[in-house]
Amino acid sequence: MKVVSITLARGGSKGISRKNMVLIDEKPLVFYAVNNSLMSSVDETWVSTDDEEIAKACRGFGANVIMRPEEISKDTSKCEAALLHFAEHVEFDVLAFIQTTSPLLEVEYLERGLQMMREKRYDSVFSVQKEHWIPRWSLELVPLAWNPSQRPRRQMRPETYLENGAFYLTTREQLLSSGVRYGGNKGVVEMPLSQSFQVDTEDDLELIRKLIGRSE
Repeated sequence: MKVVSITLARGGSKGISRKNMVLIDEKPLVFYAVNNSLMSSVDETWVSTDDEEIAKACRGFGANVIMRPEEISKDTSKCEAALLHFAEHVEFDVLAFIQTTSPLLEVEYLERGLQMMREKRYDSVFSVQKEHWIPRWSLELVPLAWNPSQRPRRQMRPETYLENGAFYLTTREQLLSSGVRYGGNKGVVEMPLSQSFQVDTEDDLELIRKLIGRSE
């Protein structure tokens, strides 16, 4: 069974300018995803990018690089387009999609998922955090699926899984047949909240820097 990883790292980004190259503890954000892959048991580590600076940096970290066409590197492009492009050019049995936005991921959780895939019990596995019920409101201040006059106690509502976006594992067959990152018989790897924060905004970035231990 050949297991390869892919990290998607466009040059552009909406929330943070050139997010994948922004420094956290003196290392570019993309470094953390690449390093987690290199520390894991995957057979090959790959980065998909449309940016030469990112490509050069990732090769320096020890990753293979596949250049992504411009038409699937836009703000509106879905991750699945890049995953399918990768699958057209690289052979694998299991794909580990590790996201750059989760630099707090520890490799032990990735390994748990990889072991689940190697045991062939699942077609796809993804990382989650467990979430207790909290009252949610729409931006128009409409309660979402709860009644303020009958506000439930947290303990009375079931816990749920929230995708934390750290990684998604899938078989080649599942990816090509469904066109999405997960499907078929699905499993999850539960991660703690402390490792589930993602970098999408400047506030997220500042929080991650503090959690890693140094503010730039």
